[in-house]
Order: sequence, then structure tokens, then C-alpha cells
Amino acid sequence: MARQVTGRGASAAAAVALLRANVRFWPTVFPEVRRELRAWDRRAQAIPDATLRGHALAKLRHERFNTEVAATLATLVPPVRRGAVTKAIVALEVMYDYLDGISEHPGPDPLADGRQLYRAFANALVPSGPLDDPYRHHPQRDDGGYLAALAATVRDGLWSLPAAPVVAPALRAVLVRCGEAQTRTHAIARLGPGQLRAWASLQPEAARLRWSEVAAGAAASVLAGHALVAMAAAPSTTVAGAAGVAEAYFTTCALTTLLDSLIDADADAVTGAHPYLAYYASEAEATERLGLLARDAVHAVERLPNAPHHLITMAGAVAFYLSAPGARDAERRRLTAPIERELRPLLAPPLAIFAAWRSARRAPCAAPGRLRRGRRQRRRRPLGSVVTARGLRRSTEA
Repeated sequence: MARQVTGRGASAAAAVALLRANVRFWPTVFPEVRRELRAWDRRAQAIPDATLRGHALAKLRHERFNTEVAATLATLVPPVRRGAVTKAIVALEVMYDYLDGISEHPGPDPLADGRQLYRAFANALVPSGPLDDPYRHHPQRDDGGYLAALAATVRDGLWSLPAAPVVAPALRAVLVRCGEAQTRTHAIARLGPGQLRAWASLQPEAARLRWSEVAAGAAASVLAGHALVAMAAAPSTTVAGAAGVAEAYFTTCALTTLLDSLIDADADAVTGAHPYLAYYASEAEATERLGLLARDAVHAVERLPNAPHHLITMAGAVAFYLSAPGARDAERRRLTAPIERELRPLLAPPLAIFAAWRSARRAPCAAPGRLRRGRRQRRRRPLGSVVTARGLRRSTEA
């Protein structure tokens, strides 16, 4: 049986942090998130290019749950700065989702196209200056200033916060690497996985994680970006503290990407999308690694200042996926059982909250994650046909 890595005291403190977060979220953060999403929806409707407009609206309307969840990090912030942090987090998540959608359909040079598109991340952190043309290598170009407006909103919100200069270096590093991982992941369809493997193998985390886990963590590290935006609201934030949060969140980001791949396995098998989980040689290996990643994620965040809130954020990110309808069949529950054992009892409160939240929304919630493809028709297919050594060879040889 897996060893529980959090003590009773830590779990109790995390439960209190969850209660406080909910008390703050619903009356102060949630209404602001909804207002911002409505505003971005109106802005997206005015995008001149029909293809870009379609991507923007699909992401906003099908994946708004992701933004609502990301904004829970604003509950760490004092009320006087909570609005600025919420706006910045919403804009950053909307920008990430939009770039994720359009970079899945790159131009002739997918690496050049993706890198140029994701320059919007870096430009969002520059205190002033125009946005470098993100569509230089992209088939579509006219977004009516949509991406520039998102970047400006992140920039204005971030640089209104007292510790923005302190967190900016760590935030820039996180977002630049996130963009590179996303670019290389979306380039697999044309260039194969070798270029992603080579890049991931050179990252510092490759000393303790599999290369595919490194790539998964980097691609989803916008979550660490949200945490850093929230940290910028605290005048006491230090450079070392910001770097520590970025590092600690990495394993959680890897775990959430793998869970997204797990829940999306059926659709990925039909559409040919890149399945991160297929890099494990067997279901047994995948099960073992998911449990170890869950344990490492807890170890990483419980050493941070304000650890109870970071613990419940980590548990909430995992519960977000485990509460999805696609996570409930017997095959997937076998793979996620070690995660639940490792995170017990941290998982119980957020699982209950997300189950109620999904039920209240009365809408299909198909694995809305860091490498999301929107709502798709799913054909049931045995998970073993995806997580097998044969599947690994297909992915490696593509």
C-alpha cells in the first residue's frame, strides 16, 4: 500500500485553506472571472478572420471551466489587489488556450510558427512596447488585435502589482519554456517526437523524470505562471521564493498533463493526436509512474511557504481531472488508484467540490486540460490499446 506523504496536521491545514479559498472565491473572484470571460467573448466575436474567430470562441465557450479553476489562485491575494490578479490570470489562461488551439494547425514550418505565436507570452511580461507580430509564419493573420489585447491585459495586471519585478524573471522562464514545449508537441504530427525528446532530455528535470514527463510538465506550466502572478501581489515575495514556486509546481504540471492524456485516450486514438501516456511501455509502468509523480508533487509543494494553500491547489488540479466523467471507468480507475492513495485525504474535499460543480453546470466536461482539444465525439476503445509497448513504438517511430 502506498505511503501517505502528508501528515494529519498538513491535511487539516489544507482543508482549512480550501474552506478559506471557497469563502473568498465565490463572492469576489468568480463574478470577476465571469465578467472578464464575457468581455473576451465579445472581443473574440469581432475577430475578422473566420478561422481564428472560430478557435477563439470555441476555447472560450468550451473550456471556460479551466479559467475559473485557474483563478482560484487569486484567493491568495488581499482584496485590494485581487481584481488585478484575477484579470491577469484570466487573460493569461485565455491566451494560453487560444494559442493552444491555433498552434495545433501550424504553417509549413511548425517550429517557427509556434515559436512566433508563443512570443505573445514573453511580450505580455514587458512593461511597455508593441507586440511583435505573432502571426508572421501562420496561415491566418487578422485577429483584430485579440492576441495583443490579451497580452496587454496580462501586462497591465502584472505590473500593477508590487512584486512584479521580482517574479518577472521566473515567470518569463516558465512561459517561454511552456511555449517551446507546446510548439514542439504540436509539431510532432509533421516532424515526429524525436525533436521533442531531444529538447526535453536537455531540461534540468530530466535528471529525475522521464523525458516525456519533462515535456508534459513544461507544456502545462502555465499553472505555475498563474501561481507566480498571484505571488506578485505580495510585497514580501523574493526572487528565490518565486523560483521555488516555479520549480515546485513542475511535477504537478506533469501529472495533470498525463491525466489529461489518460482521459483523452479514446479521442486521441481516433484523431491521431499526441498521447503523452503512450510513452510508457505498459499499463503497469504507467500506473507506477503516476503514483510516484503524485508523491513527488506533494513533497515539492509542502516545502513552500504557505504550503497548505499550495497543497490544496495541487490536490485541486488533480481532482479537476479525476472528477471528469472520462476518469470513472474501470480501466482508468486502475491507473489513477495510486494517485488517490498517495493524495488521500487531501483529495476528498476538492473531489466533492468538483463533482458538485460539474453537476451544477449540467454540461459535458470532457477532460479540459493543459493540452486540450475541446469537445469531441469519443469512441470507446480499450485503454490497453493506447498504453502498450506497441503504442510506444508507434509514437517513437512517427
